[in-house]
Amino acid sequence: MALASKSAGFGWGTALTKFASRVRTSADWKRLAVAVLAGAASVLALAPFFAWPILFVTVPCLIWLIDGCNHGESLRDSVWSAALAGWLFGFGYFSAGLFWVGEAFLVQADLFLLALPFAVTLLPAGLALFFAAAAAVARVFWMPGFARVLVLAVTLTMAEWLRGHVFTGFPWNTLGYGFTASLPMMQVVSWIGVYGLTIFVVTLSAAPAVAAVDATEQDRGGWAAVKGAVLTVVILASFWSYGTWRLTTATPTFVEGVRMRVVQASIPQREKWVPENQERIFASHLTLSQQNAAGVADDLAGITHVIWPEVAMPFLPLEIPAVQQRIGAMLPPGTHLLSGALRRDPPNVKPGGASPTKQSTPRRAYNSLLVFDSDGQVPLIYDKIHLVPFGEYLPFQTILEAIGLRQLSRMRGGFASGAEPRPLLNIGQMSGIAGLICYEAIFPGQVSAGTRPEDRPQLYINVTNDGWFGNTTGPRQHFHQAQVRAVEMGVPLLRSANNGISAMIGPAGRVFQRLDLNHKGSFDASVPKPLRQTIYGRFGDWTLIGLLALFMGLVCGLTTARAKGL
Repeated sequence: MALASKSAGFGWGTALTKFASRVRTSADWKRLAVAVLAGAASVLALAPFFAWPILFVTVPCLIWLIDGCNHGESLRDSVWSAALAGWLFGFGYFSAGLFWVGEAFLVQADLFLLALPFAVTLLPAGLALFFAAAAAVARVFWMPGFARVLVLAVTLTMAEWLRGHVFTGFPWNTLGYGFTASLPMMQVVSWIGVYGLTIFVVTLSAAPAVAAVDATEQDRGGWAAVKGAVLTVVILASFWSYGTWRLTTATPTFVEGVRMRVVQASIPQREKWVPENQERIFASHLTLSQQNAAGVADDLAGITHVIWPEVAMPFLPLEIPAVQQRIGAMLPPGTHLLSGALRRDPPNVKPGGASPTKQSTPRRAYNSLLVFDSDGQVPLIYDKIHLVPFGEYLPFQTILEAIGLRQLSRMRGGFASGAEPRPLLNIGQMSGIAGLICYEAIFPGQVSAGTRPEDRPQLYINVTNDGWFGNTTGPRQHFHQAQVRAVEMGVPLLRSANNGISAMIGPAGRVFQRLDLNHKGSFDASVPKPLRQTIYGRFGDWTLIGLLALFMGLVCGLTTARAKGL
């Protein structure tokens, strides 16, 4: 009754205030269900749905769940209760956002089907620990008023950064992507990166509802109730205005004398590694390479570079001379093929070129980007640096293989990592190409070749194979994250997928050409020039440190003002 009387002046806030109270005080199983459902619903803000207003409901739920962890309990019990709420929110978020991982285990169901239930539960459960830690730390510093929103924004942002770095990192579906649905809103990552955007996603998503409920409960008047909404509208409008201005001024210009043909053969993953299909798959790539987007054979007239996707050839092309000869015969003089491919270290050779000696150690295997010239030779190679755990290597490889476990690639011994830093490839008329293989494109701040201006890439070429994940949200999320990388760095990104989404993405995120999921074909693209180096491209996650310091300063300021009764 008291709650109803306080909210009498703010009729629109009464239902919201009652809902917040129920989230805080409901029985344990109901609170746990709210946490899981709120986390799962938050995924709707991401690709391919982009229903980002859902965050204005789900993020406040997490705030109120942590509010409810302070009912006469000791601090230790409150912290554990908050950690559980954060973990359940994260479990819902990652379960809904990463369910498609299970598709990879169905490709070779005879070998990996039994592991599927563990993969689709243990991966979300492990990633949710970062959200649990964020909620627990936030609870330690929890305080009344809007400052608690900023505290959670800081701890969740720090947790997301750690998720992208700990144990090689996995920053898939970072919360910051929730505000990147449109090109104008995406542009702010050129200043603060997607990690920096995360702190605004949490703050602005929570601000309207939390401020309204707090004002209603404390009977502080209508203006106090709408302050959070005003703050959110002003900041989002600022982001939109900057993004619109940047897109207006970022008129694309193109590299002269360079024309690239991207091939998407759309090979079903279940067919790819069947030995009888090797010739058909290789021939399909050769044929598509010699046809334009309309399917008309033109023998690569005017094309300077051909791009094939990750592991386009289901064999080791450098160990089959006839393959290199056929590639050389396809390419006109001066034209190069860049193809994802598997390779191994060459065998030990006796001095003078005699027969190979017995290998003292296994030949290391690599997931690579090979550059073929018109003689069929391979003058340049990029070996993947950031490997996929359990996909391309097993942690504690020797021990786990000894008990019969294998990574999904089934390459005994796994893959070896390439040398760092990521090299820049100068190929024909195009210089400064940085290779990104598969999910290497999802790591903010780690796609730069170096810190010096001369190390800045002029073009990212991302070869991938999303055929593992079927017609799900996974390939679409992967594409969107690659698009955001281009904006962060102000560098164009050319994407070639075996079966995913292939595209030429400009340095401001515009998509110039595109082949959608399950589409077989090719397209030709000119290469946009990079924009001026972005703030995020120059300073990386130092921008995040600045934002964290700013928000922690705001927390201290709000706390001091509240203590003084201001």
